[in-house]
Amino acid sequence: MLARVIQRQQTEPGEAFPCPYLPGRRARHVVVGASRLTPGLYHSLMDLNFRRIGPVFYRPTCEDCEECRMLRVRVAEFRPSRAQRRCLAACNDVSVQIGAPVATEEKRRVYERYLRARHDGQMDGSPAEFEGFLYNSSVETLEFVYRVEGRLLGVGIADLEPGALSAVYFYFEPAESRRSPGVLNVLRLIEECRRRGLPHLYLGFYVQGCRKMSYKTGYRPCEILTGDGRWVRPLSLPARREYRTSSVPNASDG
Repeated sequence: MLARVIQRQQTEPGEAFPCPYLPGRRARHVVVGASRLTPGLYHSLMDLNFRRIGPVFYRPTCEDCEECRMLRVRVAEFRPSRAQRRCLAACNDVSVQIGAPVATEEKRRVYERYLRARHDGQMDGSPAEFEGFLYNSSVETLEFVYRVEGRLLGVGIADLEPGALSAVYFYFEPAESRRSPGVLNVLRLIEECRRRGLPHLYLGFYVQGCRKMSYKTGYRPCEILTGDGRWVRPLSLPARREYRTSSVPNASDG
């Protein structure tokens, strides 16, 4: 029914831009805006391959490409890999506080350093961008704040739906990358899903052939949304790579 409503609105894709995931390709998005969504409605949008950024929801609608597919983890069946257990052990001194998102200058400074170290310069880390991108939400949202002896290590943003958590973004202190804080964040999101009795953690888009998205299939069992709206377990995935703690990929958003 929701798909028919969106179709009746005759929402047109925006202008094409360089694909951030696959070189040499062009991307386009269908964008839907909403001031506030009732609980469960965003979950339905995710099952239509929509993702939230700030106050809007978008779905890739690219010519000759359907590689951006939503991926979710089956929480009850998840068991951490050996590398993921090592990450937990290496971060046993990290505390986490879960609550409503609150933008602070301390967090923004970490976000700004994260962008300089990890991104291509398209985002500048300004207060307006920081708050608009991460702290402007039209659904119920949680913030996971990680600290070591009071010092800010990283911050995870996740949307809360009646049947799932959806990871939005994670930023961290670049000097602490050896701890693999992104992996820690995903594991804590899974733990929070279990605590709340939520069956799924949505990890955003998985793009086959994009290396920076490959970490998502390391949280198993996982399912990928097909073009016809079915959730299927990937038929073939590479064996879970085992890493020394210092080299586990840092899970951010995509």
